[in-house]
Amino acid sequence: MSYKNYRIQPSRELHVVVLGAGGVGKSCLTAQFVHNEWIESYDPTIEDSYRTQVQVDGRQVMLEILDTAGTEQFVAMREMYMKTGQGFLLVFSITSSSSMAELEGLRQEIIRIKDDENIPMVIVGNKSDLEETRAVPRAKAFGMSQRWGAPYYETSARTRTNVDEVFVDLCRQLLRKDDDLNLGGDGDDALKVDGFGNIRRSAKKRRRFMHGDRDRCAIL
Repeated sequence: MSYKNYRIQPSRELHVVVLGAGGVGKSCLTAQFVHNEWIESYDPTIEDSYRTQVQVDGRQVMLEILDTAGTEQFVAMREMYMKTGQGFLLVFSITSSSSMAELEGLRQEIIRIKDDENIPMVIVGNKSDLEETRAVPRAKAFGMSQRWGAPYYETSARTRTNVDEVFVDLCRQLLRKDDDLNLGGDGDDALKVDGFGNIRRSAKKRRRFMHGDRDRCAIL
C-alpha cells in the first residue's frame, strides 16, 4: 500500500483580536463561534481569551481569539493587543452610528503600531437581527469596506448569521499572508518578520497586495 498521497498538515496557530466599542456584541460573537451559544445578559468584558481548532480550506488552524474591552477605562491595554494580534475583527453595531465611527480610530492605531497598511482585518456590522432600529446605512458600511480594502459582513450573534464566516475569512487572509511570507525572496519583494511575529512587506510588495483579491464585495 502506497502512502505517497497522504500528508498530515500541522496545525497553524493564528492570533486574532476582536475590537470595537462597548456593547456592540464582541463577546456574543466570540461565544457563538467558539461555544455555539448565545449570551443573553450583558457583562462588560475586560479581556477573555479563547482557543479553538477550525478547518479553513482543508487546512487545520489553531485559532487564539482575544475578546477585548470596549469601555474607555481599558483603552490603555489596546496597544498591547494590537502588538500581539495578527488579524483583527473590527466590530460595530448597525444600530449605533457612533460605534461605526470608532472603527476609523482603531484601524489607524493598528496601522501605526504595526507599521503596515495591509494588516488582515474584517469589518463586522453586528446585530443584523435588529433591522428595524438600523442607524448605519449599508451603503455607508460598503463605502468603508471599499476604502479600506477589507471585507464587510453583517452578522447576528443572536441568530448566528455569518458568525463562522467572519472568523474563517480572517483566518483565510492570515494564511494567505503567511503563504506570501514563505514565497518571499530577497530585494524589493522581501518579506520580514518582526519581534512580535508580524509580517513586514516592502513598499513594492504592499502596493501589489493592496490591489489584490482583498478588494472584494461585502457579504451580507
